[in-house]
Amino acid sequence: MKLSLFATLTLATLTGAAHADDADKVREATKAETDAFNARIYAGAPGDKAYACFVRRYDAEHLARHPKQKVAAMKLLISAESDNEDKQLHNSFRFGFKYRHRPGDFDSSGSCGSHVLLQNHDGEVRLGCGVDCEGGGIEVALSKDDKSAIVRLVQIRVWQNNKPDDEAEQSLVAGADDKIFRLDRADTSECASLVTDRKELAALRHK
Repeated sequence: MKLSLFATLTLATLTGAAHADDADKVREATKAETDAFNARIYAGAPGDKAYACFVRRYDAEHLARHPKQKVAAMKLLISAESDNEDKQLHNSFRFGFKYRHRPGDFDSSGSCGSHVLLQNHDGEVRLGCGVDCEGGGIEVALSKDDKSAIVRLVQIRVWQNNKPDDEAEQSLVAGADDKIFRLDRADTSECASLVTDRKELAALRHK
């Protein structure tokens, strides 16, 4: 099965030229595989709309063991909504974090489309999410017990304190200790700070 256009663009963004050979190890998941992954990430059949929240606050002991890690805290909200036109479930993401040695809150967001990617070499299923206009992105997998999200990134465009202007725009670039993050599943209220729309915020808090 050929990768969809979105999946191909997301893959190219995330792997980069140095990892071009990895493209041969990735395929678009089947509908059954996608449905199974969605049920895992949303802890049940998502219906017309669903949310999943994952959070990690790194303590002093962890940061001492990883002196090159730039990120001190991270939140990830994955959302699903059924599209009335194509009748498929479309995923999106909101991502927030704090730097270890810099003040302020940083965030990003984008689309994950309606399909997931499957890594052929180990059978791991990942959700490929991208930021518009070549803004990079993330891949999201799940731990075997579905209690944690495994977030991988190469580079992603972010904004400080939710300001989407050119002057505030920056990027989080993966370093020695900032390539893979394990975030724990949390109540959706933990990710409320990532939502700015009042109606969506109300829906989130009632989940």
